[in-house]
Amino acid sequence: MRVGVLTGGGDCPGLNAVIRGIVRKGMQEYGYDFVGFRDGWRGPLEGDTVRLDIPAVRGILPRGGTILGSSRTNPLKQENGIRRIRENLSKLEVDALIAIGGEDTLGVAARLADVYGVHVVGVPKTIDNDLSATDYTFGFDTAVNIATEAIDRLHTTAESHMRVLVVEVMGRHAGWIAIHSGLAGGANVILIPEQRFDVDQVCAWVTSRFKASYAPIVVVAEGAMPKDGDMVLKDGSLDSFGHVRLSGVGEWLAKEIERRTGKEARTTVLGHVQRGGTPSAFDRWLATRFGLHAIEAVRDGDFGTMVALRGTDIVRVPLSAATARLKTVDPKLYEEVGVFFG
Repeated sequence: MRVGVLTGGGDCPGLNAVIRGIVRKGMQEYGYDFVGFRDGWRGPLEGDTVRLDIPAVRGILPRGGTILGSSRTNPLKQENGIRRIRENLSKLEVDALIAIGGEDTLGVAARLADVYGVHVVGVPKTIDNDLSATDYTFGFDTAVNIATEAIDRLHTTAESHMRVLVVEVMGRHAGWIAIHSGLAGGANVILIPEQRFDVDQVCAWVTSRFKASYAPIVVVAEGAMPKDGDMVLKDGSLDSFGHVRLSGVGEWLAKEIERRTGKEARTTVLGHVQRGGTPSAFDRWLATRFGLHAIEAVRDGDFGTMVALRGTDIVRVPLSAATARLKTVDPKLYEEVGVFFG
């Protein structure tokens, strides 16, 4: 059997660990051949491949990014995109495809499997941790650790200058990074996309913190919105999956806080730092297990499924169910951490 592997969407710590797990087990135990597709769905669209064997995956476990490259190419928006993918898979004699990605990449994989009968197995990847079918996605733990370390460092400079520091973290529709890193880092305010925020209340929390002779840290997810406003956008452009480019809520909020409280406020946007570099031990562990179980699903002919973490077990779920809805922060959890605000 010949198996294709691709990584789509944003890069993420742990992608290389998945690839390594797939190839090592597939070649050593099942005798499979592998082909890597370059740059997400662009690879099978254009037949662009790279060598993928055991020598190719040696030493990649601790490396960030992906040796296969990635992109946000959407084959459903390309002329004859599905037909081209099927023709290239046939030409390359690829019997099965493992797609590693988030909501968009796996959405394409689900359509290929359910509508066109392509032999696809999915592996969930997103630092946002917003796929509902799995308890955790790899990359999330690394992102939270990076954000927490940044918040820890910002506390000292905030207190040295007695100014407000607003930390903008990733999270388009889900505030998992914000709530985990904010709580772990001792933030005084955490703002997430699931709960619209009142700027006056934020300013009240900030003022309360100053009265206690401490400088406040505000953690805000990039998709968080004020009660009387909308998402803050970088510009009006859309990617191939129809997503707007977010950026700027942190800067906007810092200016509002400064204007309303008279206290100096600065912004730190962590951006792509959160998803770059060396994966954490947990993400290496989870990503490797996902890779091992994904190739098992291929061996079993269990196509149209995605591997997922449930407790400490790796299970298989339908790809269609995995991408049906996003996993968002429960209001009860947000209320729980609210005791530390202000």
